[in-house]
Amino acid sequence: MSELWTKSSYSNHQGGDCVEARGVLAASTIAMRDTQNRGLGSLRFPGGEWTALIDTLRQHG
Repeated sequence: MSELWTKSSYSNHQGGDCVEARGVLAASTIAMRDTQNRGLGSLRFPGGEWTALIDTLRQHG
C-alpha cells in the first residue's frame, strides 16, 4: 500500500479546500480523503469507478 497522497491540483497554499488521493493495492482501489480532516479516514473507490468519475468531471468541468 502506498503512503504517498497526492493533493488536488485545485488546492492552494493558503488553506483552500482540497482533497488528496492515492492508489491502494496496486491502484486497483483509490483512496480519497479531506486534507483538512485527515484523521477522519478516507473513502475508497474501485479503480474503474474512480476513472469514470474523473472522466465525467473532465467532461463537465
